[in-house]
Amino acid sequence: MKKWVQKAIVQKTISYLPFSNKLNFFFQKYVTRGVNLSDEFFTDRLDHAREHMGAYKKLTGNAIPASCLEIGTGWYPIVPVCFFLAGSDNIYSVDIAFHTNKERIRATLEKLDHSFHSGQLEAYFGVLPERLATLENILGRYDSLSLNEILQNLHFTYLVEDARRLSLPDHSIDLINSNNTFEHIYPDILIPILREFKRVARQVGGVQSHFIDMSDHFAHFDQSISIYNFLQFSDRRWKWIDNSVQPQNRMRIYDYRKIYSDLSIPFTVESFRPGNPEQLALIRLADRFMGNPPEENAVSHAHVISAQL
Repeated sequence: MKKWVQKAIVQKTISYLPFSNKLNFFFQKYVTRGVNLSDEFFTDRLDHAREHMGAYKKLTGNAIPASCLEIGTGWYPIVPVCFFLAGSDNIYSVDIAFHTNKERIRATLEKLDHSFHSGQLEAYFGVLPERLATLENILGRYDSLSLNEILQNLHFTYLVEDARRLSLPDHSIDLINSNNTFEHIYPDILIPILREFKRVARQVGGVQSHFIDMSDHFAHFDQSISIYNFLQFSDRRWKWIDNSVQPQNRMRIYDYRKIYSDLSIPFTVESFRPGNPEQLALIRLADRFMGNPPEENAVSHAHVISAQL
């Protein structure tokens, strides 16, 4: 049995059990070894932070957003803390569950502090000296601080709520961002989330910056399959394979364009990796994907930027 099938079976089983998120974390930590804060993941998130800041500056002329909102931050809040170090004053993260804890936040802060002193961080964005001092002060008193005190010092608020109904006021956020999150949200939920993002973004100068990974995530774990493996299954078959722990909507770039168009959210800038059409040609596509240009189906990653100007 292929490794990806084994993982799919385990995650499908976990998705039916109580405390599925905690069980999945245990599975990722002790079986797939996928939850440690690796150098590769850390650098990837630094890249994203730099690109989010660059997109905001390019479209508004302002260096740093005063307020920002991230969806799907996950276990390590790297990008939000980067915004804190760069000078953002009100930083929010929204998710349906609180996935991090003091231990993981400490690991994030220590990694960023080490990155600054090694000279790595300066290649990504400018760090305000007073913000670095605050971060190091937090680390120096970490065990004596409560989780709420740590977050308050980082100007960071976790919103554990439905992103379709945010508690934020209208037009209160300068930058909304995500990092390989949209591909895990099915259209019936993503559409109202994007509608809500449009509501809370600044009416003038509000920017959205989203990285989307459209590859088969099982291929990240099992190199015997291609990043297009999941495109061979009908929606009915995929429903039996997919799971609620780490769902994959299989949407292609044209699906995202249509959603944005229907919501009157502009694709101000769009950059993407073209993928590998030759590799895609080895897959017998399900009917859902037939009839679309191969180069569109082959796009594996995108960075979609929108501005309300």
